[in-house]
Amino acid sequence: MFPKLFHCRVTGALYKILSVWGDELGEVGIKWEINLIRQGEDWLSTPDLIFIPYENLPVESLQDEVCPIAPELIINIMPGEKSFRELVEDAIAYLEAGVQRVWLVDYQARSITVFYADSRPRNYTGEMQLIDRLFEGLELTPEQLFQQAKLPKA
Repeated sequence: MFPKLFHCRVTGALYKILSVWGDELGEVGIKWEINLIRQGEDWLSTPDLIFIPYENLPVESLQDEVCPIAPELIINIMPGEKSFRELVEDAIAYLEAGVQRVWLVDYQARSITVFYADSRPRNYTGEMQLIDRLFEGLELTPEQLFQQAKLPKA
């Protein structure tokens, strides 16, 4: 299944939000393939969005290639090519591979579920502030995201 309009709008809105916040801090990638280890084997994955701080991957070392390190943040948007169960399994595998945060954005449920490397997942809806010490200065609510993406209210 290929992304549809609302998936594209949410991807674009998240890219803008992350770019405005982190332009000087790191690289925001859309559908940038990453090379990780999953269950002891190479795993190529292509999340919807990733964020990597420049301190982990200096801008001068960037090449036109597969991302060589675990991003700090991976975002996948639902619905998409994978089922919810597959995305949760991927989120756990991302965390085991060194990713610090995984956001699973469900625009139909108008929610963002955050998976943490060091605690249980948390679901954000409506006007709940998604504030994370890992991404200092980035403040977002699911409702702000979905309004910026120009999604109709359910």
